[in-house]
Amino acid sequence: MKSKVETFGCRLNAFESKIIEANLPPESNVSRVVFNSCAVTSEAVRQVKQSIRKTRKQNPDVEIVVTGCAAQIDPDIFEHMAEVDHVIGNEEKLSPDIWSRLSTERVIVNDIMNIKETAPQMVAGFKGRFRAFAQIQQGCDHRCTFCIIPYGRGNSRSVPIGEIVKQFRLLIKNGYKEFVLTGVDITSYGPDLPGQPRLGTMIKRLLKNVEGIERLRLSSVDPSEIDEDLLDLIANEKRLMPSLHLSVQAGNDLILKRMKRRHLRDDVIKLSTLLREIRPDIVLGADLIAGFPTETDEMFKQTIDLISDAELLHLHIFPYSARTGTPAAKMPQVTSKIKKMRARLLREAGAELVAEHLSKRVGRIETVLLEQNDTGYTDQFFPMKVYGNHQAGEIVTAKVDNVMEDNTLVGST
Repeated sequence: MKSKVETFGCRLNAFESKIIEANLPPESNVSRVVFNSCAVTSEAVRQVKQSIRKTRKQNPDVEIVVTGCAAQIDPDIFEHMAEVDHVIGNEEKLSPDIWSRLSTERVIVNDIMNIKETAPQMVAGFKGRFRAFAQIQQGCDHRCTFCIIPYGRGNSRSVPIGEIVKQFRLLIKNGYKEFVLTGVDITSYGPDLPGQPRLGTMIKRLLKNVEGIERLRLSSVDPSEIDEDLLDLIANEKRLMPSLHLSVQAGNDLILKRMKRRHLRDDVIKLSTLLREIRPDIVLGADLIAGFPTETDEMFKQTIDLISDAELLHLHIFPYSARTGTPAAKMPQVTSKIKKMRARLLREAGAELVAEHLSKRVGRIETVLLEQNDTGYTDQFFPMKVYGNHQAGEIVTAKVDNVMEDNTLVGST
């Protein structure tokens, strides 16, 4: 069995898994499986543990290494699993020489709160993908009551613009045309750097200094941190795709305050209205949590109504999962049955809005970055299958003929 990395969770983890893969010794008599774990919910941790046990059962002689946020936050859990050989922290996993240390140390997890800088290694590419991820930021200074991630990632640290430029130039040299800026809280970019540039300022410098960026996307952004330069880019920069994902979480003001978020319901509606005014073709998405502690039916209704009020299409729905060590875990909990029901209702409301939106795109011309099986994503990040003689990695324009049941657009050039 060859060594491999199993990735759980976010885009940043996917990016870091590529660094781990590049650092694994190319010639080794040890077969390893590295679990790059997620800790965003208790369910995420359970899935990692389940996968570890399954791998050990199927491959008794393989070396199992656990890293990522779950390993950083609670290394003892994995240290005491008989199936696990080594546990390494979120910062240590990116070190090229970590693999030589595993022969003498079983657990290598340091205090991530002491780390002040982020100096990511270069990633040359992403096998099987035509959209590249680039890390611009790490960690988070905020302490939302439901979130354990700051304790897995540390405080917010920004990647210097010069390093970001180098990463982009390498990826462009290797044929990439579309890029996603990733991090834990990318709209907090800059205060720790000389001159304290904001996210919008950094992107403007990036686009000015790097040729060949054809399409640029952002991972999730905080509605309370969108700066003026970023709004200017959204309005006027066509290379910045008209699709923006907002970290909303709820649509009721009291729940938002109990979450310790820094926006209110009306802020999201005002922002969504502004974004569509300055970029009429923009499509918005959001993270929403169903069944946060103390959430009543009336509070939940405000969240479900927010989907249509703010026209949120690309939805990530999470039934609330209590994480030990967070303030929300000590609040009065909503039953599992109600959480699942509310999550289903949110998904149904989102699906209805998406179906209505996509039906209006029939007959329009879309620009698509083709990936596999003649399918790719439009500027607004909707999947589209394009019939014609094209190669994966091409950016093509095609007319939408119809919409499939799974909400994939279908067209031809």
